[in-house]
Amino acid sequence: MTITLPEKAEKIIRTIEDAGFEAYAVGGCVRDFLLGKKPNDWDITTSALPEEIKRLFRRTVDTGIAHGTVTVLIGKDAFEVTTYRIDGKYSDNRHPDRVEFTRSLEEDLKRRDFTINSFAFSPQKGLIDLFNGQEDLKNKVIRAVGDPKERFGEDALRILRAFRFSAQLDFSIEEETLRAAEKLKDSLQLISAERIRDELTKLLISEHPEKIEELYNSGITAVILPEFHRCMEFPQNNPHHCFTVGRHTIEALKSINRETLNKYSEILNESGESKEDVLRLLRFTMLFHDLGKCECRTVDEKGTDHFHGHADLSERAAVNILKRLKSDNHSINMISRLVRYHDYRPDSSIKNVRRSINKMGEDIFPLLFPVRYSDIMAQSSYKMEEKLKKEEVLLSLYKEILENRHCLSLKDLAVDGSILMKEAGMKSGRELGDMLKYLLEQVLEEPSWNEREILLAKARERISQVKKEME
Repeated sequence: MTITLPEKAEKIIRTIEDAGFEAYAVGGCVRDFLLGKKPNDWDITTSALPEEIKRLFRRTVDTGIAHGTVTVLIGKDAFEVTTYRIDGKYSDNRHPDRVEFTRSLEEDLKRRDFTINSFAFSPQKGLIDLFNGQEDLKNKVIRAVGDPKERFGEDALRILRAFRFSAQLDFSIEEETLRAAEKLKDSLQLISAERIRDELTKLLISEHPEKIEELYNSGITAVILPEFHRCMEFPQNNPHHCFTVGRHTIEALKSINRETLNKYSEILNESGESKEDVLRLLRFTMLFHDLGKCECRTVDEKGTDHFHGHADLSERAAVNILKRLKSDNHSINMISRLVRYHDYRPDSSIKNVRRSINKMGEDIFPLLFPVRYSDIMAQSSYKMEEKLKKEEVLLSLYKEILENRHCLSLKDLAVDGSILMKEAGMKSGRELGDMLKYLLEQVLEEPSWNEREILLAKARERISQVKKEME
């Protein structure tokens, strides 16, 4: 098996070998190459000690010197070079209490998580596969190296990594590895919120976000996402639905796919988010959008379930979860508002659409189209055609608003506070703010009024009217 290494990575390996040491590209980069994917980076493992590596290269950074990692800089590129090591006991289920360097590649590979991540390659010695990782790649299997209970006991985050790789690669988890993950799931409570968030995010933005159901089947969501876990068996006896809340959520996640994003690609850039962030925000929105249903179900005299107010409760749950996972404030703001308005559909008039954009925010309004579409596609066929037609009307009106550059917020108003103070004699303060809001209301009603002189005339008229009312 021949693997084509980047020129700089091959140069590092050759330099280390010429000095009498071993060196290999290792782990996920080799796996990705074998799968026909372009590796994001190339990690290198070596028998040389950190201080020996530092003597061989002019530019290095001690990025993880205690654990044997030195970053070698060549031009603008950086390569992590890590000494073969044997990990000591993992008292915290995450980090080894001590690290012992070794000259044995086998000892180093034995401590790695999964067989498909335990490859090593050098141009001189070829592919090293001590744990039948090629066979597992061929059979699309995630299997722990050695005893899975030991691997997960060393680092509980590996439990989530197994399911994340399963989603990213569309592989199944080998039975013994799966049973060990189920047995040791409670140890995830020892893992930092940030690490859990990162693995959950990678699973959600993968090609197979529906794999989150495997986390539920293994009882893991009860530990890391109990709000969702509860939803999986929560019924929706309503003509609009044919699934439990949790199953509907999974179907909605699946509907946020390439086809849906392409369907709305023309408007999604209006959110100001990158394509990667759009996917992340939408997938988290669909995961959270109905969590509140478990808190507000009522049953009418016909036995039909209703969930009035569930959007507000879902928003509250989303904020709590995102804060618990130490998410950034921007993500919390965007996702919570998307959840709050996911079920809101303005009347099909251009005036109401303008007002809705102003109310919800120009950044999230375009993102609500794929949210509502995916929500509908995960429901029953009851009135589905009617719902989708209304969405097409709203989309057409939104595009018309964009094309004609209608004013939607104060920043687009033809006058600002300084103009009103100079031309209409107003003073800074609450009344000035109220006037700007009043003028925006006028423009939302009739976009053609967004002209400086027209708005100044309306401001003067309003000032005169208020004075008369006070006399």
